[in-house]
Amino acid sequence: MTAPSAQETAATVDAPAELTDGYHLVVDALKMNDVDTIYGVVGIPITDLARLAQAQGIRYIGFRHESNAGHAAAAAGYLTKRPGVALTVSAPGFLNGLVALANATTNCFPMVQISGSSERHLVDLKQGDYEEMDQLAAAQPFVKAAYRVSRVEDIGRGIARALRTAISGRPGGVYLDIPAAVLGSIMDKEEGDKTLSRLVDPSPRQLPAPEAVDRAIEILEGAQRPLVVLGKGAAYAQADERIREFIESTGIPYVPMSMAKGLLPDNHPQSAATARSLALKKADVVMLIGARLNWLLNHGEAPQWNPDAKFIQVDIEPKELDSNQPIAAPLVGDIESVLEALSERTKPGRITAPTAWREELAARSKQNVAKMAERLKADPHPMQFMGALKAVRDVIHEHPETYLVNEGANALDIARNVIDMHVPRHRLDSGTWGVMGIGMGYAIAAAVESGEPVVAVEGDSAFGFSGMELETICRYKLPIVTVIMNNGGVYRGDDINPLESDDDPSPTTLMLQARHDLMIEAFGGKGYRATTPAEVTAALTEALASGGPALIDCAIDPSAGTESGHIAHLNPKGITVGNITPAKK
Repeated sequence: MTAPSAQETAATVDAPAELTDGYHLVVDALKMNDVDTIYGVVGIPITDLARLAQAQGIRYIGFRHESNAGHAAAAAGYLTKRPGVALTVSAPGFLNGLVALANATTNCFPMVQISGSSERHLVDLKQGDYEEMDQLAAAQPFVKAAYRVSRVEDIGRGIARALRTAISGRPGGVYLDIPAAVLGSIMDKEEGDKTLSRLVDPSPRQLPAPEAVDRAIEILEGAQRPLVVLGKGAAYAQADERIREFIESTGIPYVPMSMAKGLLPDNHPQSAATARSLALKKADVVMLIGARLNWLLNHGEAPQWNPDAKFIQVDIEPKELDSNQPIAAPLVGDIESVLEALSERTKPGRITAPTAWREELAARSKQNVAKMAERLKADPHPMQFMGALKAVRDVIHEHPETYLVNEGANALDIARNVIDMHVPRHRLDSGTWGVMGIGMGYAIAAAVESGEPVVAVEGDSAFGFSGMELETICRYKLPIVTVIMNNGGVYRGDDINPLESDDDPSPTTLMLQARHDLMIEAFGGKGYRATTPAEVTAALTEALASGGPALIDCAIDPSAGTESGHIAHLNPKGITVGNITPAKK
């Protein structure tokens, strides 16, 4: 072997080291951890980060508002069990994204928001930097965790820690702050590569204690009227076969929360969804699987619930237990592990729901289904919510691969009752906070992550929060059909200003003559106007067949709908304005 010459040795010594910077390290760290899509809005200082991510093979979906990008990232996390990633600019952009990040945390969706930020030394002395804000402090109260990367060599560690925190244990939203100077910092590439790491087992199984499992089995064994409540946590767990096996082997009736619909088909013989009130009021043992006793379940309180009911709760977060009612049998662990342990530690047939209880619920369900069928037969003019949503239901039945996104007040409540689901994780709605504005973000995420068609059923008021994302849908040519229940108002469109001398519309009045179908045509999509259920059916059938962006503006009777939908009881009761009936103009 010939030794290198003096000239070759000198050339090697003098060769400049290959360099990298914060932008490249962020992208490299994300790719190393299988992040393949970023949702965001570009601007200073993260525009080049989005460009680089795209150049390196990460799909970038650019939105018109950061809240909608954040909602998309949250929905992506829910659907995939991998943290969705949102990218925003500093200060106002960060705050817009924080709305979605907080909502993701409340709903237990794994999500990471990465935001550029101002220089720390200028922020701390309040020297008036561009979009100056202490974003880390602002995020802390609303997220599962918040971190800041202050050195370029810590980017890999920050990305890894944010992703692990978002997905481990109870999932949630994580904020990662990266100042502009850190993104632009340069270091040796070889040394930079050493700072990156791939997560190992970021969401490990958490097995329940054997004695906790035995306690739950004993309580279930003695139940005369047992009930299972399936929450969206059960859908997120993707333990579909375990859940089905437990339900069917025990014969226990179940009630699905809205985003758990489809874990078992809504027409399953053990579903008590259409006898929910009776089931909650009479059940003596209730097993909560991925569901929380929050306001959506009346906090487990009488008179909606049997005051003597015993609760069994399956949850990965111990702090959730006893939050509203005493939990007689806490089962702390991931859902699949808990159900597996229940199966292993009980003999077949030991837990069996009494036949009388199942028959009582089945009889009430049959009665309520018949009543609903009679209501759905009606075809009044102008069109009502029921007629339009029945048409949507029937078309979706023919396309079970379709994802349903749903928000609004009456549009949400009535669709939840009318449109039954048959496939897991194919219904996305307003969730724990009941927040409006998730519609277009969730729809875009469902289309991007699945590649399947999406139908977004929107109240006309709810659509207004994210309607500009129609342009995003058309720009990316996504298979999303937006169906707007247009009754011209927030709740309903026939309210009037009580002051005869005032020409302003009432606080709940929107524009009844609005043509949302023309909005999407401005961006190259297909618009439809429907005034009858038959027209809804024809439009939705054609739109789904086209595989492209479309919008159906359903003209609903302005007198249809109720104040706040099904949760009018949450409105504080005040004095009627002026104690008068508003005069018609």
